[in-house]
Amino acid sequence: MELMMNMKSSVDNSLVLENFRAMGTDVSIEIAVGFGHLEPKGTLSALQEVKEIFTENEKIFSRFDSESELSKINSNLNKKIVVSEKMFEVLELCLKFNKISNGYFDPRVIGVLEKIGYDKDFKNNDLNTKETKEIEIEKFENDLQKDLILDAEKKTILARKRIDTTGIAKGYTVDEAAQFLKKEGFQNFVVDAGGDMFAQGLNIDGQYWTIGVEGAPDDKVVLKLQKEGIATSGISRKRWILGDKKVHHLINPKDPENFSYDIKTVTVIDTKTVEADGRAKTLVLMGKERGLEFANKNNIKALFLDYRGNVYLSNEIKKNIL
Repeated sequence: MELMMNMKSSVDNSLVLENFRAMGTDVSIEIAVGFGHLEPKGTLSALQEVKEIFTENEKIFSRFDSESELSKINSNLNKKIVVSEKMFEVLELCLKFNKISNGYFDPRVIGVLEKIGYDKDFKNNDLNTKETKEIEIEKFENDLQKDLILDAEKKTILARKRIDTTGIAKGYTVDEAAQFLKKEGFQNFVVDAGGDMFAQGLNIDGQYWTIGVEGAPDDKVVLKLQKEGIATSGISRKRWILGDKKVHHLINPKDPENFSYDIKTVTVIDTKTVEADGRAKTLVLMGKERGLEFANKNNIKALFLDYRGNVYLSNEIKKNIL
């Protein structure tokens, strides 16, 4: 995710900040206090609870932790197993995004990621290699719903293929943290997990929260948010060299052997961060022309950025341009 938070200081109002690392990224919580009303007590304990939400979800969704719930699912293929409420909800979202994206979003690409070297944490490891080798890429013959079967009544799942939920787990966790803060009575805040954000209320100047998109000049496009989630997906950071081939982490399940560089990033705004997250990844894989057409047809707030710094806007996202 590649967003920059633009914040201003104020004499009359204050900003409570908390920063920590979780789920493989930097997380920040920003709470604006002021505006003539009382904020709820227990700000520090609320921030601690947010940390615990991220810590708990990392143990559920990490594909690099052999003890995570995701790893346990992938170790019990073709077996019905009971999963947590959180995992069940994320798997339901995976099926949803797969359906509405016409198959571009697919959690079964975990095998492809591992074969091209992304089998360990990206931040702490160098995935580049000079070794050139032929890689046999698995293509999916079945629809996702045949390889991932959910029983809503019993909260059981049956996975026939290994899956990777990390593509939307951060967005899901941001929404959970934001929902907790709202329930506790906080009215003006931002939860940011590496660019997956939810903005609630107003900033310390009593204005909309404003976001500058990395790679695009601030004087060219600034986005405003209020009670909305935002996510950016792209290939400018998680990319590496595999022999004589340039690869990245966004796998197109329709053409997994080829890696597109048509678009640098896509930013999406939605009512929930996880909804923005799933759609942003889909639009990157579709490419600029097909993605922009899809966004306009489905009323998606989307901003496309190419490697030359050109910005392309869907019709809906123009409502969020400052």
